Amino acid sequence: MFDKDRFIQDCISAVKEGQAAVREVVAEAIANPSMIFSELGEPTHAGLTPLYRSDEVTIINFVWAPCMSIMPHNHQMFSVVGIYDGREDNVFWRRTDESIEAAGAKSLGKGDVTTLGRDIIHSVVNPIGKMTCALHVYGGNFFEPDKPRSEWDHETLVERPWDIVRVKTLFAEADARFHALKH
Repeated sequence: MFDKDRFIQDCISAVKEGQAAVREVVAEAIANPSMIFSELGEPTHAGLTPLYRSDEVTIINFVWAPCMSIMPHNHQMFSVVGIYDGREDNVFWRRTDESIEAAGAKSLGKGDVTTLGRDIIHSVVNPIGKMTCALHVYGGNFFEPDKPRSEWDHETLVERPWDIVRVKTLFAEADARFHALKH
């Protein structure tokens, strides 16, 4: 049974023990997706909905619009991602002298959990024609990290400061495209 308040408290406790403990909490939570939908509701729009935020832990319910992508970015903190519906493809990047270059990839489907270290640079795409839903738990304040975050332009791979407003705009635009195609 997924209970949002219990999940939040379990994540707060687990983050003190480290990323592996958080991974266990997320894996248990996504084991029964219907219970998450029952508690959080069926997604009708793409977006990122904070469930909890502090300096030690941030918990976000991500809903990716079909075929949307987000530019390469870093977090400056560890994260744990649990997919409870759909699919999320990650491309991992490494720094070069001038920019970044692709260094690997991982596809996550319903029921998968992955951990990302604090220094990981990745981009994300929902490659399928339906919403993808995921619980993300971060070992810090996702919206106001201790160290400045970066993002890289999709086309030029030029580094720039992370801009949460730009990210929210990407979700809103992808959601608008999806809903326009449905009508």
